[in-house]
Amino acid sequence: MDVALEIMELSRRTLLLHLRFMDVALCSLDLREYRGSFAVDGQSIWFDPEHVIRMYREGRNIPARMYLHMVFHCVFRHIPDETPQDRKLWDLACDIAAENVIDAMQMGSICQETGALKSRWLDRLRTRAGTITAEKLYRFFLKEQLPENEIGELEECFRADDHSKWYKDSDARSVIKTYGAGDSYIDEEDKDGELAFGSGESEEGGVKDKKEKWRDISEMMMMELESFAKKQGDTAGDMLQNLRESNREKYDYASFLRKFSVMGEEMTVNDEDFDYIFYTYGLKLYGRMPLVEPLEYKESRRIKDFVIAIDTSGSVSGELVQKFIDKTYNILQQEDSFFRKVNLHIVQCDTEIHEHVKVTSKLEMERYLREMVLKGFGGTDFRPVFEYVDRLIKEGEFTDFKGLIYFTDGYGTYPSKPPDYKTAFVFVDDEYNNYNVPAWAIKLILQSHEL
Repeated sequence: MDVALEIMELSRRTLLLHLRFMDVALCSLDLREYRGSFAVDGQSIWFDPEHVIRMYREGRNIPARMYLHMVFHCVFRHIPDETPQDRKLWDLACDIAAENVIDAMQMGSICQETGALKSRWLDRLRTRAGTITAEKLYRFFLKEQLPENEIGELEECFRADDHSKWYKDSDARSVIKTYGAGDSYIDEEDKDGELAFGSGESEEGGVKDKKEKWRDISEMMMMELESFAKKQGDTAGDMLQNLRESNREKYDYASFLRKFSVMGEEMTVNDEDFDYIFYTYGLKLYGRMPLVEPLEYKESRRIKDFVIAIDTSGSVSGELVQKFIDKTYNILQQEDSFFRKVNLHIVQCDTEIHEHVKVTSKLEMERYLREMVLKGFGGTDFRPVFEYVDRLIKEGEFTDFKGLIYFTDGYGTYPSKPPDYKTAFVFVDDEYNNYNVPAWAIKLILQSHEL
């Protein structure tokens, strides 16, 4: 219906008038009529004309609020690459995150009176789950296993749009008409039931393009908001926290540790390679019968010589230190990570070196974990560790030193000159803060649930 389309376009123009920094995001979705309610898939906003008109009669700001809600799903990159473990809880977490940001904006054109039950749930979730982002809420729901009646209350308070088009099993055949991201330019009957991706790209290419497009839009919005917050001397709001979560690099700590690995030979049967000398000798001796003998050694990339430094200043949590060491060991003790003979040094330091332990085997590492006692709890100065490692290198302690991993909260004095080896500073932060490290250092920010 033309009236419903006019309402949707009016909603977009209203949001553009008040949210100029979101102009790219608001204009990046075309409009499609379908039989349902409201939905978004990263390429289009889907709306049922009859539903839009009904909502507009109930409240003129409802369609605009729904439009912004769906754009936030895209900006916060809620549409998953793969179906999550619990789709129902993920959908709920995404709706709560989007609605919380909209309510916090207090924008008159989309403002709705927040019900008492909704307010109580938001307060409860902030207290128990922390910052309200979809990822945090989802982990909270999985861990807490809320009873069905409470999940039902949450859905009643926060559920807004249809998320079925986020997933591969969605049915795209209900499309009626498609309009461009602006003035309408297509009026098509979808007789074949095929979902078009816009510029004639394939479905696979379209999905990739959508993902990259919303990543770029999200990062651009985050930079603009951070700049605005700095100028105003303001703390990051709910929208900025959600943007930081969506743009946070997801790290595989095991893959990260491989940066400190070296090539070496292990005494083991290698079925993948064989000795060409035996092969050619067999051809020469027996004519057409080569001799194939598996090698008794194998080259592999594993961890051998490196240093783990632990910041034991008063501001570092002992529990997180223990989890970090345990996580590191659990990765290293896998058969394909450790050489049989290793040279791992663990150093505890605040403003000075308090303990230095050398580990050469899995057995010694297990003993250290059982007996480890944190020492220090003063200020933080990173320089003593680097000076100590430089001395170990000069004394010939390492044969193929790959680098230093420094677990810290980041509040300390860094060396003025870069070392001659790889250095990584590892932080644990659940609030998406950034950390300034020297240009020569690797920065790895983990969240507590990743340890």
